[in-house]
Amino acid sequence: MTDARTKRTQTLTAAAKAKSKAKTQAAEQAIRRLIKRGEAITFQAVQREAGVSHAFLYNHPDLRGRIERLRAQTRPIPAPTAPADTESTLVLALTTQITGLKQQHRKEVQALRDALEQAHGENLDLRRELARRGGATATP
Repeated sequence: MTDARTKRTQTLTAAAKAKSKAKTQAAEQAIRRLIKRGEAITFQAVQREAGVSHAFLYNHPDLRGRIERLRAQTRPIPAPTAPADTESTLVLALTTQITGLKQQHRKEVQALRDALEQAHGENLDLRRELARRGGATATP
């Protein structure tokens, strides 16, 4: 029995290694295809292209390191900020002013809505009082 079990264990181990090797090759080819097409190299892109799981990529140190290096290389370097000239200062000032005006507008609109709500409530109370006193019938 132990010989059969050992043989099955060896067969399963060999199959697992072959499957892992095939996935590794698929990931390597996916990376090459992404580079050739000029696409960003990310774990998600490689995973989609190769048909492997994120866990597989993260658990393989060689693939993980390569993807992280390529991802860092393809990230765009932020453009240096331009010195503040009068035009950009003007745009910044106007943007700030517009933001302030929008905030003020929102507050005024909310105050008007609150006042309208209060007026509707008072109107309803007056109609009910009028109906109670026997005046005109209250309208819903």
